[in-house]
Amino acid sequence: MHVIGTVGLPGSGKGEAATVAREDGIPVVTMGDVVRQETADRGLDPAKDHGTVAQALREENGPTAIAERSLPMIEDRLENHNTVLVDGIRSDVEVDVFEERFGDAFTLVSIEAPFETRAERIDERGRDAGEADGGESLAARDERERGFGMDDAMDRADVVVENTDSLVAFHESIRSVIRTDDGKPAEAEADP
Repeated sequence: MHVIGTVGLPGSGKGEAATVAREDGIPVVTMGDVVRQETADRGLDPAKDHGTVAQALREENGPTAIAERSLPMIEDRLENHNTVLVDGIRSDVEVDVFEERFGDAFTLVSIEAPFETRAERIDERGRDAGEADGGESLAARDERERGFGMDDAMDRADVVVENTDSLVAFHESIRSVIRTDDGKPAEAEADP
C-alpha cells in the first residue's frame, strides 16, 4: 500500500501530477471534489464559491474536515490498487490525518513553482478570470491557501518537485515518484 499526497499553491502542477498518475493506472482522490460536491449540495456555484465553502467546511467541522471526508474514498480505491494519489492537500493538519491513517505508507510531495510561472499557466488554462470578472485573483487564492496552513504542509514534504522546466520534464519527475515503492526517488530532493 502506498498513498501519495500532493501539496502546492494554485497553478503549481497538482492537476498535471494527477493526470500522470491516472495515465499510469493509479487512482486519484481529489480533495477539491469533496468541496465541489458540498458547494453544489448547498446550491452554490462551484466556480465562484469553492473557496468560501472550503473555508466554511473547516469552520463548521474543524480544520481536518475535508481530509477526513476523503479517507473513505482513498480506502475504497486501495481495495483494488496498491497506490492512490491524493490531489490537493491544503494544510499541515490534513497531513496529520493522512500520516495517522497510513503511517509510513504515506508520502507527501510538494509541487512548487514561482508566482509568475503559476500565473502564466492559469492564464493559459483560461481559468481564474480575476477580480475584474468577479473571480478570485491568484494572489488572493495564494493568501487563502496559506491561511489554511499550506506553507506548513509544504515544509513537511518528503519530496519536493520543482515545476519550472518543460511539461515533459515535470511528467518524468512525477513518474519517478509514483513508480517507486516509497515515493522517494534518489534524484528528488528528499526531506527539504
